[in-house]
Amino acid sequence: MLLEEIYLVLFYTLIMSSKKHTYPFGIIGNCSFMSYISENGDVVWQCWPKFDSSFIFGSLLDDENGGYFQISPEKKYQSHQYYLPNTNILVTHFISSDGEFKLIDFAPRFLNYERHHKPISLFRKIELISGTPLIKIRCQPVGKYGEVKAQKSFGSNSINYLGLDKQVRLTTNASLTHIVDENSFTLTEDKYCVLTWGSPLEAPLQQTFEDFLRRTTEYWQNWIKTTNIPQIYQKEVIRSALLLKLHQYEDTGAIIASGTTSLPEHPGSGRNWDYRYCWIRDSYFTLNALIALGHFNEAEKYAHWIQDIVVKNNSNLQPVYTISGESEIKEKILPLKGYKNNTPVRIGNLAYIQKQYDVYGQMILSLEPLYTDLRVNQTTNPPGIGLVDNLLTQIEAVMQLPDAGIWEFRGIKQKHAESYLFHWAGAKAAIKIAKLNNDKDLEQKAKRLSLLAAEEIEKCYDESRSVYGMSQENKNLNASEFLLVTMKYLTQKEKASKHISALEAELRTDGDLIYRYLAQDDFGTTESTFLICGFWYAESLIEIDELEKAKKVFESLIKKSNKLGIFSEDICPKDFSQWGNFAQTYSHVGLIITAQKLARKLNMPGFLINDD
Repeated sequence: MLLEEIYLVLFYTLIMSSKKHTYPFGIIGNCSFMSYISENGDVVWQCWPKFDSSFIFGSLLDDENGGYFQISPEKKYQSHQYYLPNTNILVTHFISSDGEFKLIDFAPRFLNYERHHKPISLFRKIELISGTPLIKIRCQPVGKYGEVKAQKSFGSNSINYLGLDKQVRLTTNASLTHIVDENSFTLTEDKYCVLTWGSPLEAPLQQTFEDFLRRTTEYWQNWIKTTNIPQIYQKEVIRSALLLKLHQYEDTGAIIASGTTSLPEHPGSGRNWDYRYCWIRDSYFTLNALIALGHFNEAEKYAHWIQDIVVKNNSNLQPVYTISGESEIKEKILPLKGYKNNTPVRIGNLAYIQKQYDVYGQMILSLEPLYTDLRVNQTTNPPGIGLVDNLLTQIEAVMQLPDAGIWEFRGIKQKHAESYLFHWAGAKAAIKIAKLNNDKDLEQKAKRLSLLAAEEIEKCYDESRSVYGMSQENKNLNASEFLLVTMKYLTQKEKASKHISALEAELRTDGDLIYRYLAQDDFGTTESTFLICGFWYAESLIEIDELEKAKKVFESLIKKSNKLGIFSEDICPKDFSQWGNFAQTYSHVGLIITAQKLARKLNMPGFLINDD
């Protein structure tokens, strides 16, 4: 190696080591699956055929057993990523000493024969810009979380990958020999790669690719045209809306918390969880965001998924379900290296066996649009009113019982203020539903339960500090108590201000970030902050008209994304690095709701939100 090359390597090593940790990937998808693509052109995470299936590419968690699908220059290069405007189509731009090209990645999605065409297919185009760059295409799918390595077989214009649950085929106009042998070759013209699951691409490659690219671009840009966005923070809200859409599994309507598993909340923490499932708690916030964005079809699909869960499970509701509505989500540890050697790698989530009684109120809140919003219920039959009555009965049955709470403590049960808040809010929503249906008995039952829930919330109040604590048994503070303000339980401004000030004084840290709590839990002391808590903090400041302060906090938080505007679950307050699962829908929902509330207060609206 030449001396100047050694200096160059040392220079880039120094620069990279000084940067904060952010996830260097973009995310594409089509509401059937998602792909995570790194700045070096590798598909580092892709689960097929569903969000919660085994990965087919998983080098994110194990660079030896995770497989790969990488397209990049052979010589040293620089690269950067961006999305085509108002789309989920990702471009990785490579510049090397011998040439320049773009890698365009997308998952087809567009209207076809009155239905959305969303095949389990990854489309990748290598578009030559200048020169004759030497490039390499490497593709090795795996199955059963890395246990099975697909065997390669030549077709006439494709490579078949055998031994997986379905046939995987790579159709391409690039040299099959170069790909199988993983040899580099000179790029002299545009190349196309289409990777399929089950049903292969039988149509003309280039023509189909360009047609699907055009139609997918039009789909996403037209979807954004129908999105209500504020006059401020438009770029951030648009990207958050697009990412939120990607996390909805259209076949059932379910929306997952994240597309990844086992990305640690903090290095060495052991807090590595599988978030490829649907939390009932998230549904209230997510539906609120979807309706605020004006996307009622997505909200309706999600509400019907929730309705189906309630009908099938009746009184035995869990905090989390699979995208297909299955109740059992057994947790298992896999023998993988983990992200940056952080173990364990978990699939499944034991939270499904926990008692988290806030789910009953969250169910009512999530179903409320089906009964009360004319933009939704004029096109579908709402559930029978008895469903709401049954959920109120469940609230009454658990009113005096402790639970695991919003933060899913595995070793302790308490009577949490947040659980009672959702009892109260669910009962308030039931009052509204009862009035619209002229059901006096249901209305009286809901009113009685809302008063009972309020009494229980007040038992969590610490008068000496003018703040609501975590639970009746434990007056330690936690960030979910910002929701007492944002959900309009605590409306008296002076009391709300004191409550916020107390939470702020204890839980706020550098960068306007908020810890969930500071007390030790089952895994010790938390080091990272949960990003949604920061948005709750900003939102609560808006409710008490601290608008300049709220704006400052909000603008500080939106800088915590990666280069593409994507948020993780957790942020380290020491260097503002990203940790936890990625992208985190909760974080993007928090951005959307806070942005629209701030815009309204600043008289720059663009959103419609139900503030009742």
